[in-house]
Amino acid sequence: MNSKRTAQYAACAMLVSALLAGGVAAQPFPSKLVRLVSPYPPAGVNDLLARIIAPKLSEYLGQPVVVENRAGATGNIGAEIVARAPADGHTLLMGQAGNLSINVSLMAKMPFDPVKDFAPITLVAATPNVLVVHPSLPVKSVKDLVALAKAKPGMINYATSGIGSPGHLAAELLNKSAGIKMIHIPYKGASPALADVIAGNAHLYFTSPASAMPFMPSGRLRMVAVASLKRSALLPDLPTVAESGYPEFDVSSWWGVVAPAATPREVVTRLHADINRVLALPETRTKIADLGAEIVTSTPEQFAAYIKTETAKWAKLIREVGVKPE
Repeated sequence: MNSKRTAQYAACAMLVSALLAGGVAAQPFPSKLVRLVSPYPPAGVNDLLARIIAPKLSEYLGQPVVVENRAGATGNIGAEIVARAPADGHTLLMGQAGNLSINVSLMAKMPFDPVKDFAPITLVAATPNVLVVHPSLPVKSVKDLVALAKAKPGMINYATSGIGSPGHLAAELLNKSAGIKMIHIPYKGASPALADVIAGNAHLYFTSPASAMPFMPSGRLRMVAVASLKRSALLPDLPTVAESGYPEFDVSSWWGVVAPAATPREVVTRLHADINRVLALPETRTKIADLGAEIVTSTPEQFAAYIKTETAKWAKLIREVGVKPE
């Protein structure tokens, strides 16, 4: 009798649990605060983009949207937090090229799969890398640089913000495409790398337009080319590396919002619509342009395809040139 009664109690408990779970699942989205995780330190472009979007997104969703910085492991710590979060749309990631397409080919062990563990929502912005040189380097075009590098093999160096950074991969892609060998000087961050190029201790650097432009009027740096396939709207007179004879040369930093993989389609659709409403606002466009970036939107499907394409592109280059993590 006791065992029968125990079984009945257990069955009732399971039924109540199922009903409660169903009630939670049936709650309309959003039903609580939304976390937008920035996996990098405050004041960087990733963090600033998240903080530009969050206030208006909060208005449209009718719930607070809080930016949470969870930096570390070149963006992997924050990304893993989101990948493992409940797939209900209340935890989002402001991801970028590093943790969504590059790191997987640089690290022996990744805590998540950038393709399988996320539901892409939309691209948000992109900024092309620009090739800048110290004015003492006698080059004004990519063709000049390639000719000098071939005439003086191993004599030209380039600064980067670290191994596996977009600037590092851009320079290695140029090495490979042009058949030259420039020497890599990795720094611990973008600021010291740029400072050493300005000082003349390093010859060149692939960096963001926003970082380089303040040093153009004084002649402390010279812009040579932009690394995107098309000319940048921010620098329409600056030729692309592709125009110089390397038609597939494309290195841009990009950012986009993703959610955990099992997030319901209707939630992804709602978030996509509301984030794109924010991005369409004139004040949003102005603020993002002030960061030296351009708004780039997409459908969830386009973003998913883009992540796969970028992942494959960098995996091929990293394998071919033998880039190894620090």
